[in-house]
Amino acid sequence: MCKGLASLPTCCLERAKELKARLGSVLQKSSWNLHCCCKIGKNKPTLEECLRWKESFEKLLSSKYGLCAFTAFLVSEFSEENIAFYFACEEYRSTKSPAKLQAKAHKIYDEFIGSEAPREINIDHETRDITKANMQTPSPSCFDIAQHRIYMLMAKDCYPRFLRSPAYRDLLSQPKPSDKATKQPRQEKKV
Repeated sequence: MCKGLASLPTCCLERAKELKARLGSVLQKSSWNLHCCCKIGKNKPTLEECLRWKESFEKLLSSKYGLCAFTAFLVSEFSEENIAFYFACEEYRSTKSPAKLQAKAHKIYDEFIGSEAPREINIDHETRDITKANMQTPSPSCFDIAQHRIYMLMAKDCYPRFLRSPAYRDLLSQPKPSDKATKQPRQEKKV
């Protein structure tokens, strides 16, 4: 082991291992399909699409590339659990089978809300208590309050920071399609 790491308290090393595991699991397993939509390097969204993201948080989330870029931003800020929870709730709400509803509810609760949740979301104790009570008889709406809190957190806090981020500014600085067509390579004059 590195001499510098050996001098760190055990709790710091455990926390670093936990963060590495969390980040690895996000990149490996994504129920909201991060890998298939995130090939932004090859197929960049148009400038017009990127500008639409600035109009509203809803427009950002409704865009395949917007959702991908926002998710990547949340991963970079170690708060990807918010978007994962939001979409887990969306998928959960569409579940028709009562047997599957209960199993999915417990999986979401254990992953995002419970006291030992590996991807614990930041909600107040009152919302946590209401959601825990709702788990007694899971219904399609048992996560509605918690989901709304997380949505508002992302809309009022994460979304404005995303719009100011270097990654978003880079997408806005891409050349317009008309710029490429009008620019001709400069020809050197012969002397």
